[in-house]
Amino acid sequence: MSEDRAADWLRLSPAVAAARAAGRPLVALESTIIAHGMPYPQNVRTAREVEALVRSLGAEPATIAVVGGFVRIGLQDDELEQLGRAGTAVHKVSRRDLPAVLANGELGATTVAATMICAALAGIEVFVTGGIGGVHRGAAQSFDISADLQELARTSVAVVCAGAKSVLDIGLTLEYLETHGVPVLSCEQDNFAAFYLRDSGFRADWRLDEPAAQARFIRAKWALGLAGGVVLSTPVPEADEMPRERIDAITAQALAAADSQGITGKAITPFLLARIEALTEGESLATNIALVKHNAAVGTRLALALALAKRAERAG
Repeated sequence: MSEDRAADWLRLSPAVAAARAAGRPLVALESTIIAHGMPYPQNVRTAREVEALVRSLGAEPATIAVVGGFVRIGLQDDELEQLGRAGTAVHKVSRRDLPAVLANGELGATTVAATMICAALAGIEVFVTGGIGGVHRGAAQSFDISADLQELARTSVAVVCAGAKSVLDIGLTLEYLETHGVPVLSCEQDNFAAFYLRDSGFRADWRLDEPAAQARFIRAKWALGLAGGVVLSTPVPEADEMPRERIDAITAQALAAADSQGITGKAITPFLLARIEALTEGESLATNIALVKHNAAVGTRLALALALAKRAERAG
């Protein structure tokens, strides 16, 4: 989709349109976490709670999905329910899938990559997710590298996350981002987060705790014409972190199960998350919900700071 024709394919919800008209900042939210990341009904309840949290902090949530032949920027309550109930029957939509799902008028849940694309087309600068995709373990043989990383290198949206999913090779994920010029910021700690775990063991490029400082960094990057995203990692709250030894052992079991069943490609992350949830008897789901809500709070404060910085630039 080229930007001059993007409006033909985008549909803003009434709430998003009203917020934009009023000058309130928008925060993009993905829909894959609803359809493929959590079971029903926890997925729908979490989506509603995250949206309410964003509103309570002064911004408007824009959950993005493909519905009825259009990219929906902001979902109605019945559309959230539809995605949540349909679950993994919904198309998982990344960059390559957008044209097909749109053209066929099918229901699609957008990944990190597709949500970044749609957010950028809608003029939204901040996107909140759970954890970014990355380089999968064993990628030297499988070449399994998430499209999220290439999208971060090309699409100018700030992505707030709890680091990368701990089922990935986080060291190689960070190397890939460095090679492609994607800055990795961290707040609340020096190190990059690892989804269920607060600390991946790898340092982020810069630690910036204050939203105003994060906004200045992002504004400077884009003002220099340095296209592409920025990763802002923030750890799961300490009370909700899973024990490292336990999650490492369970992750190994889940990866072995995926290998034995031949699960590959875009099916592997939903499979691993579901398997880990089953093996932890729901504990990992509680951690997932906690980190998404924390990310939403951090992302909303960043969106407010970016909007303030933009107003200051215009006034100056």
